[in-house]
Amino acid sequence: MTEQKKGTLSLSYPTDLKKEDHFSGKVRQSFSHGKSKVVTVEVKKKRTPGGFSKPSPFAELHKGGLTDRELETRLKVVQDAIKENKEQEELRVIREREEREQARIRAEEEARKAAEAPAAAVDESVKAEEKPRSAEPNDGRFPPRRPFKRDADLDEDDDSPARTPSGPKKTPVVKKDIKELKGRYAQGPNRISIYNALDGDEGKTRSLSAVRRARQKHKSAQNNGEEIKIVKEVILPETISVQELSNRMAVRTGDAIKVLMKMGVMATANQIIDADTAELIIMEFGHKAKRVSDSDIEIGLKREDNAEDLLPRPPVVTIMGHVDHGKTSLLDALRNTAVASTEAGGITQSIGAYQVTASDGRKITFIDTPGHAAFTEMRSRGANVTDVVVLVVAADDSVKDQTVEAINHAKAAGVPIVVAINKMDKHGANPENVRKDLLNYEIVVESYGGDIIDVEISAKTGLNLSKLEEAILLQSEILDLKANPNREAEGVVIESKVEKGLGPVATVLINKGTLRLGDIFVSGSVYGRVRGIRDHVGKNLKEITPGTPGEIIGFNGPTVPGDDFVVVESEAKAKEIASYRDRKKREQAWVVSSRTTVEQMFSKIEADEKMRTLAVIVKADVQGSSEAICSSLQKLSTDEVSVKLLHSGIGEITENDVSLARASNAMILGFNVRPNMQARDQIARDKIQVKYYSIIYDLIDDVKALLSGLLTPDIKENVLGSAEVRKIFDISKFGRVAGCMVVEGLIKRGAKARLVRDGAVVYTGDIKSVRRNKDDVKEVKSGFECGIALENYNDIHPNDVIECFELEEVVRQL
Repeated sequence: MTEQKKGTLSLSYPTDLKKEDHFSGKVRQSFSHGKSKVVTVEVKKKRTPGGFSKPSPFAELHKGGLTDRELETRLKVVQDAIKENKEQEELRVIREREEREQARIRAEEEARKAAEAPAAAVDESVKAEEKPRSAEPNDGRFPPRRPFKRDADLDEDDDSPARTPSGPKKTPVVKKDIKELKGRYAQGPNRISIYNALDGDEGKTRSLSAVRRARQKHKSAQNNGEEIKIVKEVILPETISVQELSNRMAVRTGDAIKVLMKMGVMATANQIIDADTAELIIMEFGHKAKRVSDSDIEIGLKREDNAEDLLPRPPVVTIMGHVDHGKTSLLDALRNTAVASTEAGGITQSIGAYQVTASDGRKITFIDTPGHAAFTEMRSRGANVTDVVVLVVAADDSVKDQTVEAINHAKAAGVPIVVAINKMDKHGANPENVRKDLLNYEIVVESYGGDIIDVEISAKTGLNLSKLEEAILLQSEILDLKANPNREAEGVVIESKVEKGLGPVATVLINKGTLRLGDIFVSGSVYGRVRGIRDHVGKNLKEITPGTPGEIIGFNGPTVPGDDFVVVESEAKAKEIASYRDRKKREQAWVVSSRTTVEQMFSKIEADEKMRTLAVIVKADVQGSSEAICSSLQKLSTDEVSVKLLHSGIGEITENDVSLARASNAMILGFNVRPNMQARDQIARDKIQVKYYSIIYDLIDDVKALLSGLLTPDIKENVLGSAEVRKIFDISKFGRVAGCMVVEGLIKRGAKARLVRDGAVVYTGDIKSVRRNKDDVKEVKSGFECGIALENYNDIHPNDVIECFELEEVVRQL
């Protein structure tokens, strides 16, 4: 506690603490519940009765055993070193400033020499612009302004702070300190330094901006104030937006829109204009237009290979022939599989691609095509991608319709043919008859002096299969099939389908290059990236080489069989090519004949009103089957009935298909597909007619029967008999009744009657009543008399003849 006395101020210490504890910062802390404890507190300063005691600056250093004098000497040495280092740093900074100033002055000197002529012409104008503030007029209302004082104008004794034209005050540079440093570190009398500039040793120099302005002013004066225009060559496609055209011309979009408005075209920045209009705009701005076509994007998409880069590749063989002549069975025997047993109805419904290893180790790629008449397009597609055609003809059935079609496809494709006479194990096989029938279609085999190889085989027993392989390999050696595997892949789509969980999947045959995982490709109007490759047995592959088929996963949409398959370098190019092809396809679909007249339009409307249509939606498992079904259905149309194909696609039946069928009152035809769960519920709720098929000709037969039901039936007239009028009776209840003698057949009540007078028909209608002996009867046969009353007709005369007949409806067939 602190005690206060008169005249003096002293300190007393707590009795419960020692004096040294008190000065060390320990105090006793009391609590409300009666307890206390000693705690240590931070002591900032120590007070003594005589005042504050100043600690020695060397208190910490005394611990080393040094005296105060030794410590002062060492401290002075350290301070001198720090000062010297500070001076060295200041000198380094000054030198860097001098170097930068010298570089700036050299640049100004070079710019001044380059602009010597124009600078002389504008010196006076620059000086006039730089007049001092003191020269400004003053009317006496305000005190005169104090001129701005630069650092170079400061006196040595002027310690006032320097002001900048804008901004806060800066600490002034003291001239005597700078001169002292300059004296110690002189750089030579002729060297320009910051000290010389501050002392005013050098004259005032013009800035780079002033020199640049003067040069530009001189150039504008030489050009008489006219700006030099740069003529550009603007690349102009078939169509372009206004904004894109403005960007290519380097003009504002608003200026291009103004030019369009002057031409009478009201367009926005995003509006698409044609090439002719765009060329007029380019000419208006003084540029040159270079017209290019959108099809130029496909230039260089496919390229030829050098002969030295080509290596042998496996032959691609297409098996063709009539339905049920053993094409798939032959392929099964070559592959040692049983594909034919899994096909619905025992016939191939889609194109399949397989690879077989021959007995000598060489590989052969086979393409199996359907033989049914509905698959003509698919067979022709198979012939267009093949090297050799194996024409399978049954020895007991000889040449049939699809055999002839296969021969025509092979000739159109220009590929060699190898004839395989199958079913030699069956009773009644006659290979000579097959060879003779082939002569009618210019197929001359070697045994008849021709150049076409024929082999008698049996797919069931395996007879002469090795000879067939040898014949195929021999034909491929003659063709000398080669391709370059060390390049981007090119191929053709064989078949396309949609698999659940994988999306669009296509069977692709590679003709050139090697296809690898991750490659970006374009096929027709779709594109994608290769996310998976599978062979014909479902094994995952990392790459496929020329002459090898594979199932490719990664398409962004269903592709069309027969489209090309090309690997490109970037996804942007693939999108651009696919977009161009899709636009061209839509434009072709939008083309309407311009020769249609009003009369033709009305006649077409009238014909459509009379036409009875069957609306259908077709969904198939693969694209080739869908095309074949649609082509066959369209061929069923006649002048009276037709099939209206609303939609066709691949994959399962979805709720969108059901909604379309409900809105258009159509039926859904599913070929090897089924509806999903949502579509199944919607079909049951809306009572949509859906039919499922696994054999294509069953589908075609059912549609043909439905179309036949839409045909107007034929009316057939059956004559029952005739009667001759002998006498006329007028009866009030029945009107005029003709008394007749049945001379032929019979007269039937309710049947049709024709009244003939003097060889001319005067009435055709119904028989109202037939009476005999005052009784109403159903019919009267020949040789009997009867009374006949006609419906709504009384003008009957004796000797008229009444013919009785019936009308019968006959159902028509397509």
